[in-house]
Amino acid sequence: MTGLVKKVDEATQKNRKSEMGSFVIFLDKSDEMEKKVKDFGDKQGIKETVLALDNPAGPKGYNISKEASVTVLLYSGRKVKANFAFEKGKFTATDVEKVIKELPKILED
Repeated sequence: MTGLVKKVDEATQKNRKSEMGSFVIFLDKSDEMEKKVKDFGDKQGIKETVLALDNPAGPKGYNISKEASVTVLLYSGRKVKANFAFEKGKFTATDVEKVIKELPKILED
């Protein structure tokens, strides 16, 4: 997870002119998770990627998978261009590369 967030954050910084944005939603609104996510962002030096908490259903209108334990959205021009959902225990280094490889596609518009 750390590798993905850091790579997405770096890509978001590099693509500011394309109005690229990114955020990671943790589907757990507990006080404990809020502290963990804040500490994670601070420790890893996350600058552009928004780290968010939401209920298990996710934000209304974002079509977050109910089975996902982690969802990564990449957007440009305030429009979501890619939505990646990872079930608990099924997130791998290959998935990190899959997300990063999508960046040129979403920045073409």
